[in-house]
Amino acid sequence: MDRCIVLVDAGYLLGAAASLLAGEPSRSRITVDHAALIQGLRERAESDTERPLLRIYWFDGAPDRVPQPEHRRLRVMPRVTVRLGALTRSDGRWAQKGVDAAMHAELTELARNRACSDVVLVTGDGDLLPGMMAAKEHGVAVHLWAVQAADGDYNQSEDLVAEADERRVLDRTWITKAVRAKDLGGVCAPPPVPRPEIAAILSAPLPESAPTAAPERGAEESEHAAAEAGSENGTQERVPAVRGVPTPKDLASLKAPGAAQPAPHPASATLRWSSDKGWVDRPGGATESPEVASMPTLAQLTTAEQRWADREEDITTVGGDPFEVGQVFARRWMGRLGDQGSHLQKLSGMYPRVPHRIDGELLRYAARFGLLAHKDDQIDEHDRYAIRAGFWREIDVRTAAEHAPAGE
Repeated sequence: MDRCIVLVDAGYLLGAAASLLAGEPSRSRITVDHAALIQGLRERAESDTERPLLRIYWFDGAPDRVPQPEHRRLRVMPRVTVRLGALTRSDGRWAQKGVDAAMHAELTELARNRACSDVVLVTGDGDLLPGMMAAKEHGVAVHLWAVQAADGDYNQSEDLVAEADERRVLDRTWITKAVRAKDLGGVCAPPPVPRPEIAAILSAPLPESAPTAAPERGAEESEHAAAEAGSENGTQERVPAVRGVPTPKDLASLKAPGAAQPAPHPASATLRWSSDKGWVDRPGGATESPEVASMPTLAQLTTAEQRWADREEDITTVGGDPFEVGQVFARRWMGRLGDQGSHLQKLSGMYPRVPHRIDGELLRYAARFGLLAHKDDQIDEHDRYAIRAGFWREIDVRTAAEHAPAGE
């Protein structure tokens, strides 16, 4: 068949791109426009092989082979098939398992069935050498593509390079059409924002009276308690653990030397956690009013048709940036409330705390994008703060629209 097929080792392609653009092979250091990347691969393959594209196979690893947000976006694109191997952690590093074997099996099967005349391999792993040789024996022309190496040298197996029929290099100019390095120098929430307090939440200093370290077990429990903020039963007492900035409950539990009661809340401390049901330094106490506690959740306000449309938007449009995720959630929630003005008034009196039930739902929504799954298997606190900052940013937009004079 006079068609071409592209087999992409995503670990190699994106890892090499990260090394080239960000100086290290961590994919967390780059952002990827997958639609632009797929289109670029298609155009380049059809140009190099002078054959129409049959399909792009995207091979990647995922924890327990569960598709991640990027995989869900990719597999609904035309002419793209996603194949997932396992992603395991060993000696403090993540490693793909089964990806090379899947690529080898797909390559040999396509060649044996004469599904194409040309195969483009975007990989650097020498384990694909037997598959490449088998494809050539079946009369398939094998094109090997490399990502420009950061040090100017090869980042592919020498045997693989020697066996390929054609070889091309995807240089920096080509890569940057769809991939860019993240700017990690600032806070998660992009300035400027209408509320200067958002920046204060993200950069609050640790109070002098708060402990600076906590046992590893306590830290883990505290993190999981935050992720389960939406559970009505997730408020049992436990030894507080402080990681960076204390929660309201941490501050409440601090005791002055020799004192039987908790120390007063340090006047200079800014609370970075917005939704713990425990103590909060606010007139009237931390308990939510019945009106606030009974605010409907997004799930209660969403019809089956809207739920389907939301999932489509999540897959095809929402990029997964923490701040953006908070905005999307708030926009949907506020857009479906029957009495926006009344709810906005209630919310304004609670800032910076997100209502307890709503916050739990917000964090569970964010988990769909992998934002709460830190590489060390703990919750990333900066993502959590940025999610809530995005939520408040969208509430600000709605509040400004509600109070804008007619005709503006």
